[in-house]
Amino acid sequence: MVERSDRVAGIQARWRVERPDLDVAPQGVIARLHRLAGHLTDELVAVYRQHGLGEGDFDVLATLRRSGPPYELTPLEIAEQTMVTTGGMTKRIDRLEAAGLVNRRPSDRDGRSRVVALTPEGTRVIDDAFTDHMANERRLVDQLTPRQQEQLEGLLATWLTVYEPAVPDPDDGAEPTSRAKPRQRQ
Repeated sequence: MVERSDRVAGIQARWRVERPDLDVAPQGVIARLHRLAGHLTDELVAVYRQHGLGEGDFDVLATLRRSGPPYELTPLEIAEQTMVTTGGMTKRIDRLEAAGLVNRRPSDRDGRSRVVALTPEGTRVIDDAFTDHMANERRLVDQLTPRQQEQLEGLLATWLTVYEPAVPDPDDGAEPTSRAKPRQRQ
């Protein structure tokens, strides 16, 4: 067992006294991940706010921007790529459209459906925000050594394949390599 002296270690120590019959070692991983996720989210959201965006706004704009020219997708495609319900997506798109960052128009492929596209202002905002976001993420991961970053990324990627299927590299045309079944969204 690795000796730690943080809040989680204190919680585990108290549980070991109260419930010596239980193995609380997994709590050392899960609770630390949970606490760290909260701290990291706060750090990330602060950068989005500097650009007048909420976390969901950033997510939609980034999804459109990384889709490539002409930077447009259907609301369903955006929802699938952001893991947001279509109802939640409508509210986000409404807000972004009111801010002049996206617009909606009929699809060229199917006149019954609509597409959401970045406006020039939306492209400028997400490009500026994403630049700052990447600098912020670099600052955050640089709290670990390069070797620790590599190890952590590998461990997290391995663990994540239990819950999410691997995604093929869009440049190689290969099929996903993971046999993991995707979790059903609630």
